[in-house]
Amino acid sequence: MDEVKRIKKDVKLFAKNIKEIESIKIHGKEKEIVEMARSYCKDTNYYLEKKDNLTAFGCITYAHGLLDAVRLLHKLL
Repeated sequence: MDEVKRIKKDVKLFAKNIKEIESIKIHGKEKEIVEMARSYCKDTNYYLEKKDNLTAFGCITYAHGLLDAVRLLHKLL
């Protein structure tokens, strides 16, 4: 799998996982963390358009890490 396909696959997985978060109650700092994760996902698409695949991959990886922290707190992992 080439790097662009891999990044796009990760973006799709992020979209799936963010829907899971939307089904639960999150509060305070958790909301901020989820918003940061969404921002990093948006950044991923920006860098893909710029053909900066390394930065795009870093962004989506960080977005997943942030989201996974909230998912872990709510026993979704």
